[in-house]
Amino acid sequence: MKTLARTLAALTLGAAAALAPAVSMAWWNADWSTRAKVTLNTTAAGVETREAVNGLVVPVRLHSGNFDFAAAKEDGSDLRVVAADDKTPLPFVVERFDGINELALLWVPVAAVLPGSDKNVLHVYAGNANAAAEPAAAVFGNGHLLVAHFAETAGGAVDVVSKAAATPDLVPEPNGLLGGSASLAGRSIEWAASDRLKLADGGTMTASLWVKPGAAVEGSLLQWGPVKLGLAGGKATAEVGAVKLAGGELPPNAWVHLALTAGGGHVRLFVNGEQAAEAAGALPAVSGPVRVGEGFSGTVDELVLSDSLRSADWLRLAAAAQGSGGRFVGSVKENHDDPVAGEEQGHMAILVANLTTDAWVVIIILAVMFVLAGWVMVTKTLFVGRTDRDNRSFLLRFREARHDFLHLEDAKAHPSSSLYRLYLAGVRELNKRNVDLDRKALSGASLDAVKASVDADMVRESHHLNAKMVLLTIAISGGPFLGLLGTVAGVMITFAAIAAAGDVNINAIAPGIASALLATVAGLAVAIPALFGYNYLASRIKNISADMQIFVDEFVTRVAETYGQR
Repeated sequence: MKTLARTLAALTLGAAAALAPAVSMAWWNADWSTRAKVTLNTTAAGVETREAVNGLVVPVRLHSGNFDFAAAKEDGSDLRVVAADDKTPLPFVVERFDGINELALLWVPVAAVLPGSDKNVLHVYAGNANAAAEPAAAVFGNGHLLVAHFAETAGGAVDVVSKAAATPDLVPEPNGLLGGSASLAGRSIEWAASDRLKLADGGTMTASLWVKPGAAVEGSLLQWGPVKLGLAGGKATAEVGAVKLAGGELPPNAWVHLALTAGGGHVRLFVNGEQAAEAAGALPAVSGPVRVGEGFSGTVDELVLSDSLRSADWLRLAAAAQGSGGRFVGSVKENHDDPVAGEEQGHMAILVANLTTDAWVVIIILAVMFVLAGWVMVTKTLFVGRTDRDNRSFLLRFREARHDFLHLEDAKAHPSSSLYRLYLAGVRELNKRNVDLDRKALSGASLDAVKASVDADMVRESHHLNAKMVLLTIAISGGPFLGLLGTVAGVMITFAAIAAAGDVNINAIAPGIASALLATVAGLAVAIPALFGYNYLASRIKNISADMQIFVDEFVTRVAETYGQR
């Protein structure tokens, strides 16, 4: 029983810890009413790294689930990005801000991302109608030579570092990886040669690109002098001078991050942030135009060329930040005037905040069922334990007694024993017949009457033992169905709201559906402990019932031997 109490206490404390928010930094500026807290998670729960990563430019996706677009200005000119200390403003650039569809994309440079930490935090503030737009910041420094987002809807793809446009005009793909992308059908995109796009012999270089191949996983992806990236036989290929590499399967119609590094005597090819091939070699002198997509059919996004040698961890975080997995970059909406403003919400708090009314009704009913089931399990466990203990004590006295076995009326010694109560029922029947005083022999009919009376009391004892067990069966069978009802109703309401608003992006429906599933979790949380408790108690009650049946037979047999007719 002590173990059960400790377990319940641990579960209660664990639930409280999961729901309780942790205190965060103060609000940067009270003139801004809302913010999104962005966490770069390098623990095992996110994207684990072994060393600090410097100079990473992180894309921050904002949507209705993590940002209050209604509070922000229509053009996003009141956006501000502040470091984890909630004091230091950070430079940023807005690639996209769509207040109608509630989608935005910002690029923010992060000086250092610490390894094994979920404290790499920045905040995106908004909600100040009097704020003027921040001047555009040059966020792609630190060795960036060419950066193309392919977000243009007309004209050539623009290198955001040099502001040079590629030729020919871009064929935009609106639904790309990060906003817009470039759709290619065998024709290439080219940036003209420049002094900026030159590298010395024996230098260092990193090139990366997101690609989504069509049906045929073939073609040239990048050509920059002696540096080449391509696809052949469904695998990524790379050339740096005389060094050739290949590795990593590329499925069609799926986004894949490719990266190529050269420097320090090694050339390495990375696929989705993981090293796929390596060879010894040096980087030759690089110059000439940068050509993307010659003979390739598919979609490309986020071309980045750098004269820095990026580490494996750097590329892993870059791929995770730009991809759609969401394990590395997490964000949550916070409002300054909320009761929990300035506090950090966990996943459970987000789910609770998005619960619909019908889900709340179901969860409250399930909470009542959980309390009742817990009360039954605790009280019945105590009751069964006392009954079993007193049964053993009385049975030992009964079996040790000889001719005076009808004189064990000591209720204080066995207050909870069902066997003792059956014994008293039998003694009452024998006393009615004065068998002990008159030494009167009992006929077979009298013995049957005594046994029938004791059997009737045994049935009553069985009913007493099984009392309230029906509440556990209701929790076991009804809990999951109630939870499923709450989930289905919540999903229906979520989709109805999305249909009414005309917003069909996954970021809008994810919080509602995730919260609706909380009702099913609550139903299972009621049913599973009740199932374990019911099976445990049922086995204990079955053993006590068997002991009662055996005792009745043993008692009647001793009465027949002592007082029966011969």
